[in-house]
Amino acid sequence: MNTKSMFVMLAFASLAFASSVSAAFAVAQKATGANPLSGTSWRLVKFQGDDERTFTPDDRSKYTIKFGSNGRVTARVDCNTASSTWRVRGKDELAFGSWSRTSAKCGPGSLHDQIVTEGAAVNNFSIKDGHLFLGGMAAGGYYELEPMPK
Repeated sequence: MNTKSMFVMLAFASLAFASSVSAAFAVAQKATGANPLSGTSWRLVKFQGDDERTFTPDDRSKYTIKFGSNGRVTARVDCNTASSTWRVRGKDELAFGSWSRTSAKCGPGSLHDQIVTEGAAVNNFSIKDGHLFLGGMAAGGYYELEPMPK
């Protein structure tokens, strides 16, 4: 067998191996229910309403959400914390269970009341350019979040 034939055969074998590994990974991901939110933590960049309202936090670290790989989610909404269950249904559908939260009165300029009122209706998500977008509220608009710093 000449060198050129051997090279072509090795190239095809490498391609077949890479394809089988990729297919196995896709099957394993589907079988385990893995999704892009599992085990991730995010902080709020802004809320953009359909009516051109834009709200940005004075401190992004006061508005965070952590999607546990165990189906639990925790959030910080200014001076309060909250927790629930979560799951992804379909390609981009997000479902939360009942929320438990503290109920301290946050200071002036807080986004707490808006997030607790409108954010409870979030039911879809997308990830674009490394940012998480949460939407689906009846009033429209979306929350844009960035990954939490390590």
